[in-house]
Amino acid sequence: MPLNPTAGRSLDDWLSYQEQLHPVGIDLGLERVARVADRLKLRVSPPLTITVGGTNGKGSTTTLLALIYRRAGCRVGAYTSPHLHRYHERIAIDGEPVDDAALCRAFEAIEAARQGDSLTYFEFGTLAALWLFREAGVQVQVLEVGLGGRLDAVNILDADAVVITNIGLDHRDWLGQDRDAIGREKAGIARAGRPAIVVDPQPPAGLLQALEAMRAETRRLDRGDFAAAITPRGWTWRGRGAALPELPLPGLAGQHQLRNAAGALAVVEALQSRQTVSIAAIRQALPALYLPGRLQRRGRVLLDVAHNTEAAQVLAAWLTTEFPGRRLQWLVGMLADKPAEEIGAALKPCVDRAWTCDLPGPRGQTAEQLAARLRAGGMPATACGEPAQALSAALAAEPDHSLPVLACGSFLTITAVEALLSKP
Repeated sequence: MPLNPTAGRSLDDWLSYQEQLHPVGIDLGLERVARVADRLKLRVSPPLTITVGGTNGKGSTTTLLALIYRRAGCRVGAYTSPHLHRYHERIAIDGEPVDDAALCRAFEAIEAARQGDSLTYFEFGTLAALWLFREAGVQVQVLEVGLGGRLDAVNILDADAVVITNIGLDHRDWLGQDRDAIGREKAGIARAGRPAIVVDPQPPAGLLQALEAMRAETRRLDRGDFAAAITPRGWTWRGRGAALPELPLPGLAGQHQLRNAAGALAVVEALQSRQTVSIAAIRQALPALYLPGRLQRRGRVLLDVAHNTEAAQVLAAWLTTEFPGRRLQWLVGMLADKPAEEIGAALKPCVDRAWTCDLPGPRGQTAEQLAARLRAGGMPATACGEPAQALSAALAAEPDHSLPVLACGSFLTITAVEALLSKP
C-alpha cells in the first residue's frame, strides 16, 4: 500500500502500511532498525533502560517494573507486545496508552528517517516507543523483547539491566531446537558488567554460559542470589543486600507471578544507585499489578493467554490447585507453529474436552486442523469453526455454572472471546 507520509493519515492507514512494507513479518536482525534509530538519534543518552526477555512472564514483569518506578516518582515508559484489543496498549507513558495522534507523529518521523531501509511491523513499533519516550522525557523505560533477544529490535539499546524470566521451547524455527540454543539467544540482551537477572528456576547451561562469556553481572534465583517465600501475611523477598518482609502479594494470581515479582525486585535492588526506590513504592505497586488475559475471570469464562508448553504447564498447576478434582471445558484457537499436541498433553489432567476455533492469518490454522492435532496427542476435541460457535458449545457442555470454561491458546483467541463477552 503506497503511503505518502503526510499529516492527516490515520493510525489504521499507518498500521496497514507497516504490515505490507517488509517482505516477511519476522526478520530478526539489528542492522536496518539500528540505522534508522541512529538517524533519529534514539541511541544518544537514552534514559535508564531495563530490557525484559524470556519465554513467559515478560508482560507482567515489564508492567510491574513500570509500576514500581512510577510509584517511586519517576516518569516511566513501558513497551510491551502483542496487544489484546488496540495497538495503543503496546506503548504506555506513566501507565496511560499513547493516543492516535502521538503514534502517527512517531510513525511520520520514522518514515522520514527510513531512507530506503525496510522495517517490519514490530521494528516500526519499537522505534515509535523509543521516539515517544524521548519526546515525553521519561526517566525510566522498560522494554519487552518481542522474540528471542540477541537479534530483537529492542536490543539496539544497551540496557542498564535485563531480566530473563524463563526459557521455554517456543519459536524453535527462529531460536533453536533446545533450551540451550534458545537460552543463548535470549542472553544476547545482557551487557558486560551490567546486571542480568535470571528468574528461571532451572536455567539451561547455554544461557549461563553465554552470560558468563559476555561478563554480565548475573544474579540468579536458582542459586539464591535473590529469593521469595510465602508467609502468613504475604511474602518475603530477599536479595543481596536487603530483605523485604511481609510484602503484599502481586495483583496477578499464580506462583509463577511471585517468581516474576522476585525478579523485578532484584532489578530494583541492582539499580538502586541509579534510581532510588523506597519500600513504600514497592508495597504500593505489587497489589496494583494487573494485565488483561492473565487468569482473568469474565462471568462463566476463565481467560488466559497461555500459548506454549511451559505456560500450559504453569496454567495446569494453577487449575489443579484452584479446581481440585474438576475438569474444565476448553475453548481453544492456536497458531499453526505452536506445539498443540504438547499443550494439550499439559492441560489434559484439567480439561474434559477441547472446543476448537479458527484463527486467521498466515500463521493461523482452522478448527478442523487444530482438533485433529489435539486428538492425535490424546485430547478429546470437537471442531467448531468460528469463536462464537466454540464458546456456545463449550458453555453448553458445562452444566455446572460454578465451573468456568477455560479459554486459552493464543492472544488472538482471547481477543476474539473477550469481544464476544463484551457484546450487550
